[in-house]
Amino acid sequence: MSRLFKSAAALSVAALALTACGDSEDSNGGDDAAAGGNGEVTIGVFNGWEEGIAVSELWAYVLEEEGYTVDLQYADPAPVYSGLATNDYNVTLDAWLPVTHADYVEEYADDIADLGAWNEESSLHFAVNEDAPIESLDELAENADAFNNQIIGIDPGAGLTQITENEVIPTYGLEDMEYTTSGTPAMLQELKSATEAGENIVVTLWRPHWAYDAFPIRDLEDPEGALGDVEYLHSYANAEWATDEANAEVVGWLENFKMDSELLYSLENEMFNENQDVDDYRPIIEEWAAENQEYVDGLTQ
Repeated sequence: MSRLFKSAAALSVAALALTACGDSEDSNGGDDAAAGGNGEVTIGVFNGWEEGIAVSELWAYVLEEEGYTVDLQYADPAPVYSGLATNDYNVTLDAWLPVTHADYVEEYADDIADLGAWNEESSLHFAVNEDAPIESLDELAENADAFNNQIIGIDPGAGLTQITENEVIPTYGLEDMEYTTSGTPAMLQELKSATEAGENIVVTLWRPHWAYDAFPIRDLEDPEGALGDVEYLHSYANAEWATDEANAEVVGWLENFKMDSELLYSLENEMFNENQDVDDYRPIIEEWAAENQEYVDGLTQ
């Protein structure tokens, strides 16, 4: 599922792909990826998946404060999972289960290890302005004119895009509506413009996302369940790396990691909305950590 891609500076990096915030972006890990142990941790981060970018940047800060060397490597999901299986990446923090990333997890099951779910409130949605005239997806087709006969999507390759095309549109008879998939940054700009102008709009979106904290929007009901059920966000590690005693401390911290959506929204909003056109998230992370010091301290206890 593609997301808003890293800050305005990175909004161009994948149309839902943030840049590596000063870290080198690499599609397959490469020779400089950490092998694990000796205080080094390489985290594979999905281009444009903002919740994963946020928690990866947070954990880079937390681990470096604990004396580790952390390398954030940005890539699309397929090479991240492949690199995780070969230990080019030691960990990734944004596995969506049981549906979105099920194929990747199944493909590399023998070589990767589940460190547990850190958020259990993830889901896909069609969102509208809070004063929109409909409450449910089954009302959208007959009220298409109220939304300029248009559904604003994210990037063409996103999992949410595929589900919208293959499940939602045929289930609710939305074939006559124009479905645009130019990218998450474009979708968010359309959402911002419409809500500021008091106009109706319907967009494809997912929780957790900072847009729910930034714009007056709500989700349409999905009575047919076309968008699927709630998903969990998991941390996954290379299986060999995860069982190496040298990495037991970090593995233990990640196994205990939990973050609810409201806390995640606040971090994402600071990183991707309140502070745009930034090349380095570290000052933002440090400020957010100071404001949430008790939580951050608890990550390594």
